[in-house]
Amino acid sequence: MNIELKQILDSGKADFEAIANDIWDHPETRYKESYASSLQEHFMEQHGFTVEKGIGGIATAFKAVSGSGKPVIGFLGEFDALPGLSQTADQPSYAPLSEGAPGHGCGHNLLGTGCMEAACTIATYLKRHHLPGTVIYFGCPAEESGAGKAFMVREGCFDGVDFALAWHPSPHNALMSHSLANVRIIFSFHGKSAHAAGAPQSGRSALDACELTNVGVQYLREHVISSARMHSAYLNAGGDAPNVIPAEASILYALRAPKQSQVKELIERVSDVARGAALMTGTKVDIKVVSAYADTVSVPAMNQLMLAEMHDVLPLDYTEEELAYARQFADPELLKEGAPVIDSTVTDDDSHDGGGSTDVGDVSWIVPTGGVSITTMANGTPGHSWCLTAQGKSSIAHKGMHAAALVLAEAAEKLFTDSELGAEIKADFVKVKGHEKYEKLLPDSAKPGDF
Repeated sequence: MNIELKQILDSGKADFEAIANDIWDHPETRYKESYASSLQEHFMEQHGFTVEKGIGGIATAFKAVSGSGKPVIGFLGEFDALPGLSQTADQPSYAPLSEGAPGHGCGHNLLGTGCMEAACTIATYLKRHHLPGTVIYFGCPAEESGAGKAFMVREGCFDGVDFALAWHPSPHNALMSHSLANVRIIFSFHGKSAHAAGAPQSGRSALDACELTNVGVQYLREHVISSARMHSAYLNAGGDAPNVIPAEASILYALRAPKQSQVKELIERVSDVARGAALMTGTKVDIKVVSAYADTVSVPAMNQLMLAEMHDVLPLDYTEEELAYARQFADPELLKEGAPVIDSTVTDDDSHDGGGSTDVGDVSWIVPTGGVSITTMANGTPGHSWCLTAQGKSSIAHKGMHAAALVLAEAAEKLFTDSELGAEIKADFVKVKGHEKYEKLLPDSAKPGDF
């Protein structure tokens, strides 16, 4: 462990815990994170970083820069919450602070703050040792469904960055080097209203078209790769009057697969199903891609670096009080099987495909990117849940955030001081990508916050 880096980090722990808690107290969903972004912008300015606000044409996106010269290392922060996941802190049963309000059910209050902590730590270290190199903390909005980083990639926000580093709160310590490509599409159907009993022959139901689209996708599931995922949610179900044939209805689909090329095929096949539903119902359909995420490029040399730093920092020690706290939230079935209440081990296996999606994947196609998941919650805590929100201000969450910051800072220190390592990672990056190219599933017509 780099003792000096740890000492620098330890000296500011209270500040970063306060920021993480403040963001938890003010949850904001995609592209509305004005409180969180302003809070972080101000903090970085106060700590000697030069802040550029509204990058990529996104009001809540920013970058904070310290130092100069090569290499340039970017830390990818996030701070958006999820809708409907409000929950009282430390409460192990469902108790929303405000029914239906957002909450940090994915731990992004910790994620962005931990990346910011890492950036500040390594920036201080470089100054002390008069070392060349540029540290950039990227405040990235709308990871949840909004594909904030994909829009930022499209606008060139990461151009000139040599390496990118990221982390994510988790029930486990592991590499974060796989994710599913993902696209969000809105199918909006336009029909003709009429009295459902008096003149049904005159109506053309947009809701029927949505329903038939869902039926068609159910049959399509048999004929796509087994690792594909297709989910839907109604945005407009046509109103609440059963005696009026709905003239307007819309449905949002999330389509996932391990590779961008596979998602691209899913887009066409599901769109054909929707076009067929429109034909069957005599309606018209508008098809709009509103967000998209690439799969993550996994770079072996970068993964080795991130694993080494995790083993250097972890495992963490937990008090009896912390273990008792976690037991309230841990999955009882896992505990019956003898699993620990808090998983402090480091998982070296990097052979699995991730089940979720992240716009870190888009960055990973243009910049060699290293990522880790660090334990910040009880074992078995489900992602995107009130149970996760509840634990977001605990000492376990803070310990994990500081550990993640130290892992990222140590990895950055190696990249700043070992040019041979950097060259090896860049060579691996080119080799892994081969002839594959970034698919740009996000159309030029799409705009941040389209839905």
